[in-house]
Amino acid sequence: MDAFCNQQPTTYYQQQIILSMNKFRFLRWPVYKEAKQLTLDVLKLIKKLPKEYRFELGSQLIRAAFSVVLNIAEGGGRISDKELNRFLDIALGSVYETLAATDTLKEAGFISDKDFENILVRVNNISDQLGGFKKRLG
Repeated sequence: MDAFCNQQPTTYYQQQIILSMNKFRFLRWPVYKEAKQLTLDVLKLIKKLPKEYRFELGSQLIRAAFSVVLNIAEGGGRISDKELNRFLDIALGSVYETLAATDTLKEAGFISDKDFENILVRVNNISDQLGGFKKRLG
């Protein structure tokens, strides 16, 4: 009886993990993982800005990048493909906003061409994945 009781919580927790992964399906999506990495890249980039611009410009850029992640996640929680598609559209808009902000920072000389290129590659991948996702939804 003790051996059975000791194994039961493991089975219960395994079931809970499976249920959670189905409930939070976005956690498995490559586009979510890529968007999360974009946010981490932006956070590192902000540290390179001159101190007098970090709050205003940094805050805007962080919100734009984080919006990509959050809209993918929120869309993943929707039941209908139409609702998911709407949130993917919003995420795509935030991808463009992130790129425009980093392009402006590069032109102002606040970030290097290499930093900009890294962001450009990442947002291009995310944009392609979101576009493919939207096509599959119809």
